[in-house]
Amino acid sequence: MLPRPLMLAFELRFLPLTLSLIGVVALISAFGAGLNGASLLATLLLGAMSAVGLYDLVQTRHAVLRNYPISAHLRFLLEGFRPEIRQYFLEDETHGYPFSRETRTVIYQRAKNSVDNLPFGTQLNVYGEGFEWLAHSMTPRKAKGANFRVRVGGPDCLQPYDMSIFNISAMSFGSLSANAILALNAGARMGGFAHDTGEGGFSPYHSRHGGDLIWEIGSGYFGCRTLDGAFDPEAFAEVARNDQIKMIEIKLSQGAKPGHGGILPAAKVTPEIARIRGVRAGADCVSPATHSAFHTPLELMQFIGRLRALSLGKPVGFKLCIGQPEDFLSLCKAMLETNLYPDFIVIDGKEGGTGAAPLEFMDHLGMPMREGLTLAHHALIGIGARHRIRIGVSGKVATAFDIARALALGADWCNSARGFMFALGCIQSLKCHTDRCPTGVATQDPLRARALVAANKAERVYNYHRSTMVALAELAASAGIDHPSGFRPTHFYRRVSGVSVASFAELWPPPMPGSFVRGDADARYAAAWGQAGAGGSGQGDALRSTERFVST
Repeated sequence: MLPRPLMLAFELRFLPLTLSLIGVVALISAFGAGLNGASLLATLLLGAMSAVGLYDLVQTRHAVLRNYPISAHLRFLLEGFRPEIRQYFLEDETHGYPFSRETRTVIYQRAKNSVDNLPFGTQLNVYGEGFEWLAHSMTPRKAKGANFRVRVGGPDCLQPYDMSIFNISAMSFGSLSANAILALNAGARMGGFAHDTGEGGFSPYHSRHGGDLIWEIGSGYFGCRTLDGAFDPEAFAEVARNDQIKMIEIKLSQGAKPGHGGILPAAKVTPEIARIRGVRAGADCVSPATHSAFHTPLELMQFIGRLRALSLGKPVGFKLCIGQPEDFLSLCKAMLETNLYPDFIVIDGKEGGTGAAPLEFMDHLGMPMREGLTLAHHALIGIGARHRIRIGVSGKVATAFDIARALALGADWCNSARGFMFALGCIQSLKCHTDRCPTGVATQDPLRARALVAANKAERVYNYHRSTMVALAELAASAGIDHPSGFRPTHFYRRVSGVSVASFAELWPPPMPGSFVRGDADARYAAAWGQAGAGGSGQGDALRSTERFVST
């Protein structure tokens, strides 16, 4: 019987290395008879495989390579292609994640001005729990145009903005390539809709084509910061008064990672990005989880008033993913106490996902968009302020039905990030955070970014927005209304079990106007309203309340 080491050499897991070594020895022994080109090539190939296999045996980083030299590399290769294999060969039309193939296909078709009709009926299980639909009217209207807009700007605003009800959500230059930003803003200019800068600052690529901008101010204060990272009012005023910037949005948190702050990996922090943001090149660019310019709800309202004055009366609001309800209600109490109100609030659902995030944050932290929207909508009704504050939403909004449903639940407009990324050519490869985006959308690698031709993709961004607005107009007409703002919770239904259906009005009934102020908030909100305070939620512990607020 052969010794144990020799027996191991012929086990299946070691066989590729053994055969490579035997092949090299056999070919070298044939040198006497002379080697032709093919034999030399085979010798080099087997020699390289043998070297890799021997290294696998002695390296200490990967256990699977020590036990399966050479062959285990196939595992790592297939693992690298796993998203593509699943997307191209395994997923069906309706169950792909984060976005289904059916949704992606509709966006691609609309962006290319192709026919976006699908054959042979729905593939959704209309009798499955969670299925939702829009109730049409027996007397539908004729669609009358699709340039749907909403005016943003309360009584304290001197420069209100009439914005489209469908806009590009916050995505920074740095997270996206320069060509992607150019294409998005050019498409926004062509279609007359807004483009949110993201917290990465107002870059030259945002300004080149002159499309309307929402300038997002995050906790890093990029574009309006001092050298030590504090808010700089003079720098802010200089940028905010640019005619291209129509609104100012303070980012408290984002759906992908609420309470975590933002990180642009060092690989993406080029010298150009460092100059635009005012940070160090080649190092992680971190947006803290908390703001330094304010710490309590009262201070936030005062900061909003300050930014409104510095921007010469432009609409100022804030964006957040809601966490604890009493935290948001504390903001409402601060509005009442200071008589300072935001012009708008953007609710980012936890299903938002353009920002890379830890798994626990991405999967299990924060309130989904619909619950966050209904809480904000009901709270503003409850304090009697809904008429003066507009609400925008973001979180997996991609189709006209998504927009109509959000409007019915209380939104005034919708933002989309990944929908417009698909319009740019994103293929959902899930490599956004690696700087190896295959389509040039989410990368700072100039060779990869050159694949995205901005002029061509700008047309697709415009087409996607226009076609989606046309589809929304047709949905509204089918429901018997002239404008999507007429959608109400009574228009939508949800199957809550196999044999039970409820309208959105039954699932999310609104409170009576002013009921929170009168002290008769209904049972859903009474406890949270009692815990909320203008100085922060949980009045019994001021320090704790401040910490809870700023990390929302």
